[in-house]
Amino acid sequence: MIALVKPRPKSARPTPKRVGQKTKSIRKTAVTAASPPARGRSVLESRRARLFERVIDYVPCRQFLAEDAERLASDLPTDAKVPLQHAAAASPVGAALTPYLASLYQTRLLSKEEEQFYFRRMNWLKFRAATVRGRLDRRRTTLRQIERIEGWLTEAETVKAIIITSNLRLVVSIAKKFVDTTNSFEELVGEGNVALMRAVEKFSFALGNRFSTYATYAIQRHFFRLSHKARQLRQRFVTDDESFKGLSAAEPNNEQCSFEQIAVLKDLFAKFLGELEPREQQIVVARFGFDGQPPRTFRELGASMGVCKERIRQIQTRAIDKLREMAAEARLEQTVGDWL
Repeated sequence: MIALVKPRPKSARPTPKRVGQKTKSIRKTAVTAASPPARGRSVLESRRARLFERVIDYVPCRQFLAEDAERLASDLPTDAKVPLQHAAAASPVGAALTPYLASLYQTRLLSKEEEQFYFRRMNWLKFRAATVRGRLDRRRTTLRQIERIEGWLTEAETVKAIIITSNLRLVVSIAKKFVDTTNSFEELVGEGNVALMRAVEKFSFALGNRFSTYATYAIQRHFFRLSHKARQLRQRFVTDDESFKGLSAAEPNNEQCSFEQIAVLKDLFAKFLGELEPREQQIVVARFGFDGQPPRTFRELGASMGVCKERIRQIQTRAIDKLREMAAEARLEQTVGDWL
């Protein structure tokens, strides 16, 4: 007897069309599953690039290399108050003020101890971010490492804003003395605020001076330059009439130092370098190209001297601190400012 095989139902047989649809569905699912990781890698690469291209400027300090550096940069003074809290009393300068000026005179000023803490905190955070970033591999930096460094830099900007806001009143008091026909009060306040921001970036708190002294000199010097440029601009539009020739006498160009002044600076800087240790002197000369050659990187100097690049950075920081102290003792910044 011959056994009959029951034929397979047609509905169970896969048609070419269904097979094609299934294949396309599988491919679409695979692409969809692979897209989020691809986008994540792209975002991570972008954040890596921004982090390593970002310029991190800070004022070096020997305290940052001490074992208790983090504690010194984190412990608030015992008498510290809420930053930028407003005074309860009304403005002592009268009611005829714009809302902006009135708010400045209600903002509390920082004490010397608070000022030292905020400057130390701001520069310590930038130093820590720059140091940690220098140890990372650009191609292997993780998202967690990036967020940690960005967090330090964000906090540093917050501390910087506290310092700037507490000193805006100083800009107003100086700008009042420089108002003339070419520079209005509002323009001077705006320019003075810019000079104040630059002064915050460059102020060396480790010398123990009050920031207001340094900022006053920086703002005044900026205003003097603005006034000088305004006088030069007016002279360009004076006519050739005989009655105006006496008013258009050329003023000396004080924007640059003379050859004699430059020679004095070279001799003084050579004296400063001579007081450094031999290795400090070698690193400073090579890092800034004082020997006539292109400036060398930390990695290049570390390879030639047989140490790591972080050690070269530490020696440079120590050397620059010494140079700053010698320049402050010699009142170099004030001397150059008088020349200009």
